[in-house]
Amino acid sequence: MTIRVLIADDQGMLREAFSVLLGAQPDIDVVATAEDGAEAVARAEELAPDVVVMDIRMPGVDGIEATRRIASRPGTRTKILILTTFDLDAYVYEALRAGASGFLLKDASGIQLAEAVRVVARGEALLSSELTKRLIAEFARTSPVAGRSAGVRVEALTDRETEVLTRVAQGLSNAEIARVLVVAEETVKTHVGRVLRKLGLRDRTQAAVFAYESGLVTPGGTGP
Repeated sequence: MTIRVLIADDQGMLREAFSVLLGAQPDIDVVATAEDGAEAVARAEELAPDVVVMDIRMPGVDGIEATRRIASRPGTRTKILILTTFDLDAYVYEALRAGASGFLLKDASGIQLAEAVRVVARGEALLSSELTKRLIAEFARTSPVAGRSAGVRVEALTDRETEVLTRVAQGLSNAEIARVLVVAEETVKTHVGRVLRKLGLRDRTQAAVFAYESGLVTPGGTGP
C-alpha cells in the first residue's frame, strides 16, 4: 500500500529535499507540497493525504493551527507528523494536543524520516516514544485542560481499558502490552480502539496526552 504524503515547510530547499528523500521510497508518494499552513490545510482538504509532514514554525498560519484545522475535519484520516528543531518544545506539545500523531527532529536522516512517515501512517505506536513521553510529561503538568471533565471521562473506562491506556501512555506497543497483560495482541488492539472511541481521541499519541493531563499517569510513575 502506497502512503500518500503532503509536505508543508516554508523553506523551499527543505521542501525539495524532503520530497526527493521520501519520493525515493517505493511505498511513499509525495502528492503535493505547501509553503505555509494555510496552503497545507487547503491541499489536505483537496487531496486527503495519508500523512502531512508539517513544519511547526511557518509564517501566517503556523503548524499548530494548520494541524488543528486538518485534524478537526469530520471523518478525516490524515495523520500529521511534526518537524521541529527542538524536542522539549512547548510548540510541539501544543501541536500534539491539536491532533498531531508524532514529531521528528529536523536533523533526522532520510531513513528516519521515511520510517517516521510509515509509523504515523500505521498509527500503531507512539513515534519516538521516549522523546514523546518526555515532552508530554514536561508540559502536561502545567496544562489548564486537566481536571474534573477529564476525570469523568476516565470513569467511563473499564479497569482493563484504564490499564491499557496507562500502558499506551508509557509508550508500549500493542505487542508489548499483550506480553505484560498476558493476553492476545488482537485483544489489546480491541481495547485500544474502545479507549479511543470512549474518550473521543484520534490515536495513541492523543491518548498519551490525555493520560498525563488527566493525572492517570504522572512523570516517572504510573499514577497520581
